[in-house]
Amino acid sequence: MVRTKKTYDREYKLEVLELVKSSGKNMQELERELGLGSGVISRWRKEVDQEGEQAFPGKGYQVVEDERMRQLERENAVLRQERDILKKVVEIFSRDGK
Repeated sequence: MVRTKKTYDREYKLEVLELVKSSGKNMQELERELGLGSGVISRWRKEVDQEGEQAFPGKGYQVVEDERMRQLERENAVLRQERDILKKVVEIFSRDGK
């Protein structure tokens, strides 16, 4: 039997966290009632506490710092390729002159 990972959107997660505050029920009760795994709500709460408004960016979206890091890594890879090409060109032209 194959288990698939359930995904929940940002709005749902925020609604569940608000429900924890307003319902008076503890997180374990709500997890059982909503069919969530054990500890899911506390992980969501921790992420909101750490990331604030940037918590739960969703599929394809990344935290600003992560996206900037990916951008710099791509740029770095291109620059290395260009450098390697230039080294080969210099090597080829320096051989022909001898």
